[in-house]
Amino acid sequence: MPVTDVASDLDARTLTLTAEFDAPVERIWQIYADPRQLEKIWGPPGYPATFVDHELRPGGRINYYMTSPEGEKFPGYWKVQTVDEPTEFTFLDGFADADFNPLPDMPESSNVYSFAEKDGRTLATYVSTYGSAEGLQKVLDMGVIEGASLAINQIDEFIKA
Repeated sequence: MPVTDVASDLDARTLTLTAEFDAPVERIWQIYADPRQLEKIWGPPGYPATFVDHELRPGGRINYYMTSPEGEKFPGYWKVQTVDEPTEFTFLDGFADADFNPLPDMPESSNVYSFAEKDGRTLATYVSTYGSAEGLQKVLDMGVIEGASLAINQIDEFIKA
């Protein structure tokens, strides 16, 4: 399993997932840089993602939705802040309405996704920081740890295909 550690800290308002992949950093970067590849791993199994807009550049916007097995769509967005290819990008991540407008009653997180070489493999660190402990608790209650772990754990199989 790629996910090797998960830690949430309500005081710091952070959720950190660590994973290792049997591929070089550049290959893992390609997954996030290409919306068609990202669709294969974003969202847990059974909730495929569709990326409508994908601008992985500072100031860029990424809009997507996940579709439940019943056909219900769950939109979200990223507001890309920084990109340091192929080792790191930062973005704001939030829940959206059908037109990809932020949902004001749902938490937004500031994210740092970083990738480092480790013995020919990639060590990935995913850190999400929420505006409040309540916001973090809300997504924890929604199952973010399980969903994110299931999604990330799809990467190894995807890169073998």
